[in-house]
Order: sequence, then C-alpha cells, then structure tokens
Amino acid sequence: VLDVACGTGEHVKHLRRTHAFQADGLDLDPQLLELARRKVPEAQFVAGDMCSFHLQRRFDVVSCLFSAIGYAQTLEGLVAALRCFRRHLSANGLILVEPWFPPHKLHIGEGRVRRIKSKGVRIERRSVTEIDGRISRIRFTYLVEDAHGVHEATEVHELGLFTQAETLACFKAADLSATFDPEGISGRGLYLASAAAQDSSVV
Repeated sequence: VLDVACGTGEHVKHLRRTHAFQADGLDLDPQLLELARRKVPEAQFVAGDMCSFHLQRRFDVVSCLFSAIGYAQTLEGLVAALRCFRRHLSANGLILVEPWFPPHKLHIGEGRVRRIKSKGVRIERRSVTEIDGRISRIRFTYLVEDAHGVHEATEVHELGLFTQAETLACFKAADLSATFDPEGISGRGLYLASAAAQDSSVV
C-alpha cells in the first residue's frame, strides 16, 4: 500500500501493525515525514508532490485518505494526481480516494473548538473557514499551554472544491474506472478505482 499525503504516518502505522499490510507513505511536508519515520521506523516514507511524484515501484493499493486529495486544488491538478496514482498501480490494483467536501456542502465561518490535555500540555484548536471561488480556505489557530507559558500558532489550508460528477470525470480522464461510495470511511464518501485498461508503462 502507498498512502499518498500520509502526514505523520498514522494510516501507515494502522495498516502495518493492525492489518499486517506492507504500507509506506508519501508526503510533501518534510517535518510531517520526520514524525512519520519516528512513529513507524519500519516503513518507507518519501517526499513528493501527489501530482508529480515518481517512484520506481508499483503498489497493489494507492490510497489518499482524510480528504487530502483536496490539496490538488484544481481539476487539472486532480487529473494530474490521479494519473500519477495510476502510473504507480499494480495490475488489478485499487485506488482509494476519500474526497473533500463538494461545493455548497462545507460549513462557512467558525468551526468546532477542539481541546486536548496530555502529559502536562493543553492544546486548544479553533478554525475559521471561508470560500474563495472553488477554493476552501481554513485558518487554524492553536493555543498551546505548557510549563513555559501559553504559545499561539496559526496555519492556513487551501483545498479545492469538486463535485462528484467532476471528480468522476477526472478519474475517467486519468484512464481509471471509478465508483463512489457515498458513506465511505468517515461519512465524506469514498472513490474506488482501477485502471480502465491495464498497461506495462514504465513508472
């Protein structure tokens, strides 16, 4: 299994240690990859862009979960990512893509406040979402309280908004045959795809 946009490697850890899959990860962020390598040292984690990575391997499953596909941002980017997934797919392999919210389905404004306390550290996360055309922009603010005081950090995530019809058309443009499960893993749905025509092209 190749988990694209693997982040800190939590999916890879679960697939390896709970299900004994040979799972590895790819992500664009070197800091997240460093955390993933510490968490799952037995796995391989590679730096790469989901739209343009080149690995000298094929995989039985290429997954892109937890709505990370939204970071492709545009329909052109989505097609490029799916073509890249296909190039790395083994014969009879499967692609799993958990989508981001489609247009008009995303809550605008302030999101739910999340809090956690562990080992003497308290973290509070707040979020505000806005829409700019077909891009959703989410600003996260973190308050971290520890023995040294309170620290604040912010980050902004921009994800593209694609309809189900547009996404299925992108799968087709990438020479993939896809179906959509409206429930999926977390209620956001799940696309399952395989190569429309098997080939032997070099990765």
